[in-house]
Parts: sequence; structure tokens; C-alpha cells
Amino acid sequence: MYHNPVLLDECLEGLNIKPDGVYADVTFGGGGHSRAIMERLDTGHLYAFDQDEDAQANVIDDERFTFIPQNFSYFKNFIQLYHQGKIDGILADLGVSSHQFDTPEKGFSTRFEGRLDMRMNRQNPLDAATVVNTYDQNDLMRILSLYGEVQNARQLASDIAMARESAPIETTTQLKEAVQGRLPRGHENKVLAQIFQALRIEVNHEMEALTAFLSQCADVLNPGGRLVVLSYHSLEDRLVKNFTRTGNAEGIEEKDFFGNPMTPYIIINRKPIVPSEEEIAANSRARSAKLRIAERR
Repeated sequence: MYHNPVLLDECLEGLNIKPDGVYADVTFGGGGHSRAIMERLDTGHLYAFDQDEDAQANVIDDERFTFIPQNFSYFKNFIQLYHQGKIDGILADLGVSSHQFDTPEKGFSTRFEGRLDMRMNRQNPLDAATVVNTYDQNDLMRILSLYGEVQNARQLASDIAMARESAPIETTTQLKEAVQGRLPRGHENKVLAQIFQALRIEVNHEMEALTAFLSQCADVLNPGGRLVVLSYHSLEDRLVKNFTRTGNAEGIEEKDFFGNPMTPYIIINRKPIVPSEEEIAANSRARSAKLRIAERR
């Protein structure tokens, strides 16, 4: 196991696990959350999803466990394929695993020299080098602004476009060199992380996949079943908040004939749960985590 699970106790409590229940961990990764769920199951079953082939090395050898090597955007189809009926809880940890950050050749980290790859799924034809070298300047600006939430997206996109004219930008180091002049003093690492985040989200179509996944959860959960989602940046958190409060991505509340809200969920925690100072000190990945829990009506 290479994953230090974030807000582990809070996630388990949020799932409200029944020993004979059926659950899904749609972001298996190193299997930290999954192993903890399994410890609370008796005759129940856990289905785990992950599109990263490295995750298969962590599969749990237990007849109560089924690993599904797929992106969670196809969640409903695969659950219906493997399981007859609805399930009692869904966990999604939307963070990139420590293993992915710590593997230089994946190109996720600003700390290592590596090819600009950033694909969660090696079958994906789009990688970060393709985005950096072929997207026009306006598209680059849009990605950096929307997905990285960087202040000077226009200037950064311009610098990248200028740098790639002399030679393709193929590595993490070359990308860092291309934007070096725009990084605010004292905040270089933060802005670099935002740039890398923006490219990763674009390469893996993360917002589209998350929207597709969240739109399927209500159909798959039993009444009283729980949806537990850990997000790590405001775009993800906003989508999760909208879906749990209203049942749609836009956050538009629909009402029935009598004016009652038609949301599929009861919100368990009005404010997101965040890690303690102790957890952040022990695991820096937890710093930006926000946990939302909702129960199927």
C-alpha cells in the first residue's frame, strides 16, 4: 500500500458501514480506504474502481472484494454489470495519489524531472506535452485560468507559446523554465503546482468525469445509502456541493408541484469536514481536502 488515506476515520463514519452492506470505492489507488472499509464488512461486498494500471498491484485478495479497472465516469454501467440491485455507500477520494506524484516518469510533480505525461490512464491519447505544444494560446489561457485558478493566465500562456516556438516543451523542467519569469517571488511553488494541476485536469478530463460520476450516484444508491466525497480544489468541491444539495451540476434547486425541493439527498454535514492540524502535519497532501457527506432520500 502506498497511500496514506486522508480523513480516514471521517470517511468511514460518513459511509455508516453495515457489516452486510455493499459499497464502492471509486478511487482505489493504494487501497488505504478500501482496506479500512473491508475491516468493517462481514458478509458485505466492496467494489473498487481505478483506471491507473499501477493500482492493480494493490488489489485485495478477498472474495468480498471486486476490482474494476475503469474510470469512475462509467460507474453505473459497471456496478450494474457486477451487482444486481443498488448499493449502500460510495466513496470517492478525488486527490492524486502520493504514488502518482512520487513517480517521476508520470510527470505529475513539480519536484522531479520527467516527461510531461500526466495521464492517469496510459491508454489516453492526450498527454500534457500535447496540450502544452499544440493547444493555441487562448485555450492554454482558458485552462490555466479555469482549472489552475492562476492570476496571470494570459501572460503564462504567452510565455509557453513563445518558448515552444524555439523547441518543443517535452519535460517538467522545460515547462518550469518556460514560465520561470512569471512566478511571483516567494510563491513560485504554489503557482507551479496550479499550472501542473490545470494541465492534469485537462489531460484526464477530470471535471467531465466527475460530473458524469456524480450524476449517476443517486440512481445507484439505496435509500439511506451514503455518498462520501473528498475533494482538493474549489472546482471539484463546488460540483460536489451542487450535486448533493440539488442533484445537478448547476446547483439549481428543482421543486415539485407543492413547492418542495426535489433533491435526491439529505445533507449530512452542512459545512465540509477538513483535516486537523495534526493530520496536515503528518500528511501534507491532506492540506486542501474537503469532505462532503450526503444520504440518499
